[in-house]
Amino acid sequence: MTYRGKRALDVVVGAAALVLAAPLLAVAAVLIRLESHGHPIYRQRRVGLGGEPFELYKLRTMVTDAERMGAGLIVDAGDARITRIGAWLRRYSIDELPNLINVIAGEMSLVGPRPTVQVQVDQYSERQRGRLDVRPGITGWAQVNGRASLPWHERIELDLWYVEHASLRLDLRIMWLSLRMVLGGHGLYRGETGGWRQPPR
Repeated sequence: MTYRGKRALDVVVGAAALVLAAPLLAVAAVLIRLESHGHPIYRQRRVGLGGEPFELYKLRTMVTDAERMGAGLIVDAGDARITRIGAWLRRYSIDELPNLINVIAGEMSLVGPRPTVQVQVDQYSERQRGRLDVRPGITGWAQVNGRASLPWHERIELDLWYVEHASLRLDLRIMWLSLRMVLGGHGLYRGETGGWRQPPR
């Protein structure tokens, strides 16, 4: 389900990328703080390898306490909770760069299924829990094949395919395709048919 050297690749590339991204992260943090109140780094409890929880780090792109407002966990294009600088950070996936800290800490990988929240994992079937057999990633096979615009069950199927076929060659291909997707800005939001639907409260 993983290949030899994957963790070493994560540490070496992740550390180098974090060093290179540090100036951009510093500027982004200042801009976030100038536009709205609250810490520029957003932390959220996510589910990782084997179902173990961890704190995911991202740049904050929405107003403080956005999860308690409007659509809750659901975020669509034009969401009023997204700040102006936040929309730009999302457009180029800069908000995900602090995920590199999670990669270096061993909680995430550069490539793997995107980490989800517990309420989503609670709805998995036994087969779908196979998505948790590898470390979650900054990018993954589902991200380069539609991203958030895909229906939730299709994203899980793509992630399960990755779990079964993970290799160095595939990871390098996903990283290259991810770079192209970031530049194009495709699939950022779920639209009418994509993504997970929050169950009624």
